[in-house]
Amino acid sequence: MINRLTRQCFKRRLASGIRNFSSAADKRVVLAYSGGLDTSTILAWLIDEGYSVVAFLANVGQPGEDPQVLQEKAERLGAEKTYVVDCRKHFVDNYVFPCMRANAVYERRYLLGTSIARPCILEAMVDVAKKEGCKFLSHGATGKGNDQVRFELHASYLDPTLQMVAPWRIPEFFNRFEGRQALMEYAESKGIPVVQKKGKSYSMDENLLHISYESGVLEDPSKPGPEDMWIMTKSPMEAPDEVERIKLTFENGNPVAAHIGGKTYTDSLDLFLALNEVGGKHGIGRLDLVENRYVGMKSRGCYETPGGTIVMQAHTDLEALVLDREVMKIRDQLSIKFAEKVYNGYWFSPEMDYLRSCLDYTQTTVNGEVEMDLYKGNVMMRGRSSPNSLYDANIASMDIAGDYNPADAGGFIRINALRLKTFSAANNIANKQ
Repeated sequence: MINRLTRQCFKRRLASGIRNFSSAADKRVVLAYSGGLDTSTILAWLIDEGYSVVAFLANVGQPGEDPQVLQEKAERLGAEKTYVVDCRKHFVDNYVFPCMRANAVYERRYLLGTSIARPCILEAMVDVAKKEGCKFLSHGATGKGNDQVRFELHASYLDPTLQMVAPWRIPEFFNRFEGRQALMEYAESKGIPVVQKKGKSYSMDENLLHISYESGVLEDPSKPGPEDMWIMTKSPMEAPDEVERIKLTFENGNPVAAHIGGKTYTDSLDLFLALNEVGGKHGIGRLDLVENRYVGMKSRGCYETPGGTIVMQAHTDLEALVLDREVMKIRDQLSIKFAEKVYNGYWFSPEMDYLRSCLDYTQTTVNGEVEMDLYKGNVMMRGRSSPNSLYDANIASMDIAGDYNPADAGGFIRINALRLKTFSAANNIANKQ
């Protein structure tokens, strides 16, 4: 959706202090614009600084404002054009699912909901910059957070010629706007329409994969977040008292069908939305943690990732059936590195290309079905099957000998015990007990 500069908008731009329109054209910038207080203020401030602004929003599943309303708001503020790009299916297919295939979990718990949305957004944003011939990108990421790093590292890889305008790192900006009150006063002076949510003293970031909450009342890690904060998920205590049984079908590590409540979903976007809905109903995927930001500080965040939690647990369960033991060991090590690269902003990097190719190779046999029960915040496995299963009931059975000679275990044990005996004798361990 594109909004062209109108004559009325042109007059407003002149009134904002741009004396020479051609000079603004030389400073055309694509702004990651949400329509909220921060980016609305930044849009007006960029115009004051002589930039011609192209407002950009990537729809990755956040509720946000109606695109038409957002376009009109950006126009009133003086934006030259507005793009609203629907990236939802692309986000699921090419960002969320690769993370699921890789079992990407940061610091053992976080499913990277905010982190993995950033390269998807930047990919679309850089495309707009190329289409419009813009030399600059801008964002509203705070100078203390990870997102500034992610935005700019992704952009550096996708188009090294682009320059970044980061207002929250520019002294003239952050000294002028020391807090939200200063932003609101500026917005009022510029006639910027901003709707404030009273009583919500924390920030949110939402997309198809998750919602994250941080800052405000959450900055004290010893105290729980307010119960009315959660949006995607019911409290497990208030979730239905009845178990709900669902089934996921995987091909090459990707969920290709979800069987929920008598319906089957096969489109990737519809499938993931359905998993979010059923997972949220049963209180699946809530998380409260302290994590290490890439910029060097610890932060407390709360997350809810219902659909992603279901897919991740089902995928991990199926892998146990089909992956070779030694492959799994190496895969687990690479998964940790993969998650770190996503979190730190290196989705577009040569090392990530290498990791993705290695991890995707392991997924060629991750085919089959996983049946599970959802109940009060829990995902409970019931069974799994696969044409690539490495499980042999005849070998594993305690009742059938199968192609296994128990006598062989004696030699296996003696060989593995040799180094332990050698170490114990050399260090006189027996006499020290």
